[in-house]
Amino acid sequence: MAVTALQNTARLKKRRSFLRRVRKHKLHLCMIVPVICWYLLFKYGPLYGVTLAFKEFQLLKGITGSPWIGFQNFDRLFNSYNFWNVFRNTITIAALKFVFGFPAPIILALMLNELRAQKYKRVVQSLSYLPHFISWVILTGIFMVILSPTRGPINTLLKSMGMESIYFLGDPKYFQGTLVVTGIWKGVGWGSIVYLAALGGVNEELYDAARVDGCGRWARIWHVTLPGITPVVTIMLILAMGSLVEDDFDQIFNLLNDAVLGVGDVLGTFIYRQGVKNLDYGYATAVELFRNLISLVLVLSANYFSKRINEYGLW
Repeated sequence: MAVTALQNTARLKKRRSFLRRVRKHKLHLCMIVPVICWYLLFKYGPLYGVTLAFKEFQLLKGITGSPWIGFQNFDRLFNSYNFWNVFRNTITIAALKFVFGFPAPIILALMLNELRAQKYKRVVQSLSYLPHFISWVILTGIFMVILSPTRGPINTLLKSMGMESIYFLGDPKYFQGTLVVTGIWKGVGWGSIVYLAALGGVNEELYDAARVDGCGRWARIWHVTLPGITPVVTIMLILAMGSLVEDDFDQIFNLLNDAVLGVGDVLGTFIYRQGVKNLDYGYATAVELFRNLISLVLVLSANYFSKRINEYGLW
């Protein structure tokens, strides 16, 4: 009885302490309410629409009234040649962006961190951030002019060197590479912000000790800087793994054309055509659900192996 009374007393104290903290921070909690409502309405509420993947959607009957068809949409998905071609394009483009795009912000952050001229550093940072704020609709028009095979400055330079013009946006051999390069150019500056913040947290005493030991600039980067930002790099790597089957829909949708459809059509544009153009909502939902499941598996696997290798992870 005494033990039970003590437990009840402890619970009562915790409850009172919790209520006191709620009353103390009630204004802060009120500020959180709109955010919670937004997530419930726009993030968790639409999750019911996942059931479309297992239904034959009929517009007049709605989601709840449409008949269940089980895994027929997935059978159709896995037996479709077009889907596997699109899936292969998605993996190829995502892998290229991952291999060349993931290290790019790290390299830029390291280069900016080594600059001693602060004015020049701020100018470079501002110029590298700027493309992130320009939409792909505008950038598409800019790239169409720059990469034009007739009047574009790049092809003009190639022709002046005696080389043939390259149709970067219309030749299947160059389209995927063009997507990778333009994607890196747009996002490298914005992506470097996280790593610059991490570099600011590296202990300066470690650099001083490395200088005393006779380490040059490259040695300090390798033995002090990179180990110092390893946790951040690991977390960003895990998050990037989840995007291997994702695609930059805005970029590809605006740059894609019939000439490069065979190598540029990805899951995002495929889902758009099936869902918006063909009104095949059940099939489009099945494709999106399949893609999200793969992303989840990749993130969980990357986190597991990261914890095993260097003990850093998301959880």
